[in-house]
Order: sequence, then C-alpha cells, then structure tokens
Amino acid sequence: MRERCDIIPLEVYNEKGYNMKKIVILLAFMLLLLSLAGCYSYSSSYRAVGFIHSNEAESAFMNFYSFEGRMVFKMKSSGEGDINFTAKLESGSASVYYDHNHNGAKQELFSVSGGEEIDSHGGYIEAGTVYIIVETDGECKNGEFRFSLGK
Repeated sequence: MRERCDIIPLEVYNEKGYNMKKIVILLAFMLLLLSLAGCYSYSSSYRAVGFIHSNEAESAFMNFYSFEGRMVFKMKSSGEGDINFTAKLESGSASVYYDHNHNGAKQELFSVSGGEEIDSHGGYIEAGTVYIIVETDGECKNGEFRFSLGK
C-alpha cells in the first residue's frame, strides 16, 4: 500500500497572503543597494611624468612635469579653519575641489590655467576628514599644487 505524501508548497505566504520569498529578496536587494551607496570614495586616476606627491595629516603637495587626470588627497583637520593653497601651471588648466567629512558634496576651491600662479586660502572646514581633489582638463605641464589646513 502506497502512502500519500502531501506536496509542500515552494512559496510560503504569511497570514495576510504576502509572498515571503519575494519580500526577503526585495529587502536583501534594498540592503545591498544602501550598503553600496554608503561605500563611495574618491579615487585617484592619472597619467603623469616626473610626478612627486606627498600626503600628510594636515598638508599635501604634488609637483609634476606632465599630469592628466585626478589626484585625491585625504587630510585630517583638528579644528575650524580654512584651506591654504598655492598653485602654478605652465600650460593646461585644472580645477581643485574639496569635500569636508566626505558628505559627497564636493565644492570648487579654485581653478588655475596655464601661466597663472595662485597663493590664497578658502573653503571653511571643521574638525574631521577633508578630501582635496585636483582634476585637470586635459594634459597640464610643469605644475605644482600645495595645500595645508589652516586654523
């Protein structure tokens, strides 16, 4: 005599009739999406010749014969202040941005073009992480950028 087996349904429903498998997949997808969105960071990507750079807690610099791309410096501010900077280029143009505490809203600090020299300060910051992002518009020649966090 053969016993009858009840077929177990593959889909499980809660008492209100919602498909739990779909709900779990949807929640997992939303969690993955949120975790990926929170992991964004700035990254350097460049092509350079004769390139020297340094990145310390409250200062950074880059010096090059030829540079094209993006360079990101990460510094730590110990209090309120601004960013002191100097820049010069023989040819080309570049824009410099900063982002305080990695809030994703980078703001332009200054722009420099070939033949210009800049020595100034700007960009209000508080204690925390400060990202300085140097982005070129094409190839730049014989340049130097220096940054320090002021109080």
